[in-house]
Amino acid sequence: MSRRTERTEGNSTAVLSALGSKYSAEILCAAGTPKSAQALSDDIEIPIATCYRRIEELVDAGLLTCEGRQLSEEGRRTNIYRRTVDELEVDFSDEQPSFSQKRRTEAKNRLQDKLGN
Repeated sequence: MSRRTERTEGNSTAVLSALGSKYSAEILCAAGTPKSAQALSDDIEIPIATCYRRIEELVDAGLLTCEGRQLSEEGRRTNIYRRTVDELEVDFSDEQPSFSQKRRTEAKNRLQDKLGN
């Protein structure tokens, strides 16, 4: 297991619940770069209320984080989100599921921000 890979068991229920919700995986894929809930909703073509519910579940599960706030086109302050993991592996071989996560590094986030990807 690499240094950036962590094995976690404590939040198994929250992670499975969040990943089991419709659109959660799409939100995580789209949130490789910082995006507002509105941008995620537009990218995935889902209702904004649904997007906010999924974001809340993903943040509670530790898979998505609020990176700060920025002004929207309408001049309102909005939260900006980015996923915290690049890979997640679920192991069902024990009594309780466990996860191996490849966490995103700050260096990768900064490089990706500079490249605009």
